Amino acid sequence: MPTIEVARGDITREHVDAIVTAANEFLMGGSGVDGAIHLAAGPRLATAGNRLAPCHPGDAKTTPAFDLSPRVTHVIHTVGPVWSGGTDGEPETLASCYRRCLEEADRVSATSIAFPAISTGVYGYPPAEAAEIAVTTLRATPTQVILIRLVAFDEATHALLTDALGREP
Repeated sequence: MPTIEVARGDITREHVDAIVTAANEFLMGGSGVDGAIHLAAGPRLATAGNRLAPCHPGDAKTTPAFDLSPRVTHVIHTVGPVWSGGTDGEPETLASCYRRCLEEADRVSATSIAFPAISTGVYGYPPAEAAEIAVTTLRATPTQVILIRLVAFDEATHALLTDALGREP
């Protein structure tokens, strides 16, 4: 069972094997965390992503990390759901994002991974519900990953993830 922890900061500065980006279907870079990761990794990330596109909501695909910190060797791109009120399969799609990212991490032999709060930015997923889904799914998904870090950009997200992690499974 992996250790799951919550951190606050810039996911591009994490010292893990793989970082997850909340991508669009074209894997070409966007706004928010995806834009920050693409900026830090350099233009080759978009080129590599374009070769793998499309990536459908709930799926994940892996590229090299290019210009990110030497410790980070892979970027795992996942496309979260756009919030439509919760009745269009959004919880299942979001859970699939976390499961598929762990599958990709196992496929590339990553033993540590950092996740952002998937879909809670421009895709509008309610942050408290997204935090619960993230923690519940990561706890329930078999993996060879040893360390899972949930990286919050702001204090509010950090508090929600910490609260979700503090609840008994």
